[in-house]
Amino acid sequence: MPTEHIQKPEHGRRKRAMKRRHLLAVIGPGLVVMLADTDAGSIITAAQSGARWGYKLLLLQLILIPVLYLAQELTLRLGLVTGRGHGELIREKFGVGWAWLSVTTLMLACIGALVTEMTGIAGAGLLFGVPQWVSMLLTVSFLLVMVWTGSYLAIERIAILFGMFELVFIGVAWYAHPKLAAMVHGFVQLPLNNSHYLYLAAANIGAVIMPWMIFYQQSAVLDKGLTAEDLTWARLDTALGAVVTQVIMAAVLITTAATLGRINPHVPLDTVQQIADALTPMLGSKIGKIVFALGILGAAFISAIVVSLTTAWGLGEVLGYKRSLEHHPREAPWFYTVFTLVTLVAAYVVLSGVNLVDITVAVEVMNALLLPIVLVFLFLLATRALPDPYRLKGGYALLVAIVVVVTSVFGVYAGMSGILG
Repeated sequence: MPTEHIQKPEHGRRKRAMKRRHLLAVIGPGLVVMLADTDAGSIITAAQSGARWGYKLLLLQLILIPVLYLAQELTLRLGLVTGRGHGELIREKFGVGWAWLSVTTLMLACIGALVTEMTGIAGAGLLFGVPQWVSMLLTVSFLLVMVWTGSYLAIERIAILFGMFELVFIGVAWYAHPKLAAMVHGFVQLPLNNSHYLYLAAANIGAVIMPWMIFYQQSAVLDKGLTAEDLTWARLDTALGAVVTQVIMAAVLITTAATLGRINPHVPLDTVQQIADALTPMLGSKIGKIVFALGILGAAFISAIVVSLTTAWGLGEVLGYKRSLEHHPREAPWFYTVFTLVTLVAAYVVLSGVNLVDITVAVEVMNALLLPIVLVFLFLLATRALPDPYRLKGGYALLVAIVVVVTSVFGVYAGMSGILG
């Protein structure tokens, strides 16, 4: 009896240790894609939202948590169970033409997103007097060296490290001392008949649910070597990421709502520097700039890594070229070439002198307008491409269909209202 009494606790400890090791082995793709979701463009959009509308767009951030998880969980399920990338599945189930439509959508979203990441990096550099061309040269060099020489696991760890810097925005929001009564008031006072409000609402939806996220996570779990046996822990990874990314978005919105939205809601926010300057008096000029730069750089770098890789993965799924970070550049020349070209094009656009904040918000609105294509393909694949135990069906399928329709219709309606209004 004493021996048996000793063995049972020991067995339990071993089992718990195995579960922890399994979780640590699986966790990563969901957290990375969600932290990348809170990219430089999303932060700029959230800052604009809080400055111009106070807390009136805060409720939307909370509503989008389950919507975001729902979309990415289906993506995860498709990748782990079928062993295929998103574009690859569309090509197999619907034909080459539909696959090209999907990947064209992806390319538009990726190039637009990568421009916003470069915008954030260039803007953070300007805070400290670093010329844009120097920031772009360093950024492009870093990305190329990292991807051309690193494995998937190494790049995932680097991406998570950068993403952790985004958590500074939560501390900044707490330091802004937001008023609970004002938040509650913002929850119920929604100017849905205002085209400018709807435009920013569409931008927020597009800043949270992006085409490249679906392609990235489905490809990443495959490159990492995960299978259907890892589905439970991968779902936890995704759920954790969905909460974290929206908490960060909400924190940025709360910060600007508690400061600019209360004191001067019409202050111009046309550059990253103006957003930083508007926030730094709360923390002091020097500390404020450092904190803001850390947050925006972390968001921009993790997203730049994810978006540039997604472009190369997604195009490869349609064209059929080798597309893994485990392949040497000589084995997968097209994969590395596409990655390099997209990175260089985005840097060139940033250096062209366009209004970067306006482009950033416009890119997020474009994402909202592309939602019907992205979400409908995701829904159809989940109902057709999966074997019966994993297939989307029954009441949950109906719920997903409703969410897809409502999110798509509102995103398009809000975006078009803002553009035409």
